[in-house]
Amino acid sequence: MTEMPTLLIADDHPLFRAALSQAARVAVPACLLAEAGTLGEAIATLQAMPDIDLVLLDLGMPGSHGLSGLAALRGQFPGVAVLVVSAHDEPRVVRRVLDHGAAGFIPKSAHPDEIGAAIRTVLDCGTWLPEGLARALDSIKTDPDDLALAARLARLTEQQYRVLALLGEGLLNKQIADRLGIQERTVKAHVTAIFEKLGVRNRTQAGVLLKSLALESSID
Repeated sequence: MTEMPTLLIADDHPLFRAALSQAARVAVPACLLAEAGTLGEAIATLQAMPDIDLVLLDLGMPGSHGLSGLAALRGQFPGVAVLVVSAHDEPRVVRRVLDHGAAGFIPKSAHPDEIGAAIRTVLDCGTWLPEGLARALDSIKTDPDDLALAARLARLTEQQYRVLALLGEGLLNKQIADRLGIQERTVKAHVTAIFEKLGVRNRTQAGVLLKSLALESSID
């Protein structure tokens, strides 16, 4: 653990952000904290603060659907550890969370002491799961398709992932260029590279791939 780690609390509920921040301060008194209420804010904060060591990520915050927020952070900022915090703690969901690169999972019902232990463990380069969930995951096999998808997404550059996310929203190349402040021909080049890296032939297939990051039931 670094002497003064920097944490980003990414959750759309102010009271829960405050609870996570308090647990972090108790667990690591010297830590620096930043907060975000949407996935876009989280990404902007990570871009502005490259020294962030750990993100505590809510799966259901605005801008994130299913595993898309986790995939975005892991794809754009592979050097930053992500600890998922969610009320949706079904073992199969947690298995997918880990397969997509999370360093651990904390149920939103966790006691502050448990949250603190999870933060310290991940900052020390470990993986954290509550004991009960860890036992439950022993009987759940990793889905090879999920691992393959995570590996393909990890090949994208930061800008390519941004373009992919906007493709998923149904934006045309010109609209994506306007949104990102780049030239349309640059967007076209990114789209070609995205299709090649993901093994898809068109926007429809790319959209289907993004939809596969959704989870079977609602996320909180």
